[in-house]
Amino acid sequence: MKILVTGGLGFIGSNFCRYIITKYFDNKIINIDKIGIGANPANLEDLESEKRYNFIKGDIGDSELINEIIKQVDAIVNIAAETHVDRSIANPTPFIQNNTIGTFTILEGIRKHNDKAKLVQVSTDEVYGEIREGSFKENDMPQPSNPYSASKAAADVFVMAYHKTYGLDVAITRCTNNYGPYQIPEKLIPKTIIRALKNLPVPIYGSGKNIRDWIYVQDHCEAIDFVLRKGESGEIYNISAENELPNIEIVKKILKMLDKPENLITFVEDRPGHDIRYSLDSSKIKSKLGWKPKFCFEEALEATVKWYVNNEWWWKPLATEKILNPTPWKLRDSY
Repeated sequence: MKILVTGGLGFIGSNFCRYIITKYFDNKIINIDKIGIGANPANLEDLESEKRYNFIKGDIGDSELINEIIKQVDAIVNIAAETHVDRSIANPTPFIQNNTIGTFTILEGIRKHNDKAKLVQVSTDEVYGEIREGSFKENDMPQPSNPYSASKAAADVFVMAYHKTYGLDVAITRCTNNYGPYQIPEKLIPKTIIRALKNLPVPIYGSGKNIRDWIYVQDHCEAIDFVLRKGESGEIYNISAENELPNIEIVKKILKMLDKPENLITFVEDRPGHDIRYSLDSSKIKSKLGWKPKFCFEEALEATVKWYVNNEWWWKPLATEKILNPTPWKLRDSY
């Protein structure tokens, strides 16, 4: 199989490329990435000499480029996206351009140039909005709360419309919060690790009681692969690991692993529209496709902390004052 991976120099994308190249000796990857805020060429330096891996610097909004690549592949895994809620509040425009229009460009490329290719659209649990009790199922109505999740929900709607109207072979995955190596320092877990290592205050929005379900990135990559090879056309698959924890507890666990005091924790002004809790029911992908998470949360979190401790060379150039800012959604002129 020849797979186009979009956004393959980002956190999830780079882990997915490495997963595929390592697991399947007869698969080939074309990775297209514009190298924006969430991408880092260092993420896949180890694959540069691999003949089955080809990197192209480019934007998924470039229809001419996308069309030429789509002609060559059997499948597309669309991971490219602007993903940070805070930045979407500061400046929504790039999120519409990359997440919604970028997906539309890919769909048009498939429709016009290779309608036999399968598309896996990598979405997010945030499209559903918050849920105080219970867990969202795939047929629940999206109710996005911020420009980021709205742009992803809009992309999902286009994907399903192209399946119904044009018969394209598509599937959507919606996953909970990821953690693991190569995650940009603006996200909660790497930001906490890096600021703690620097003995800087660790910011937490509001009371820190917002709940997220955390999944190790390798489990997510395997789930995407299951959907790529086994998923039914026109279906949505929720992906979760059932590790629901308040943000404050995540931070405390990391500080304990680093032997840092809890008085580093500092509570900052909450961001607008901050969802209280996300939760997904992932019984469908487990029962229909046979996937289930493999990694223990505590062990994988500790491995993640150790990775950042041992790889300062990777994160130090990225850990700028702007990225590590306690309330980046306020930096409207900076993004």
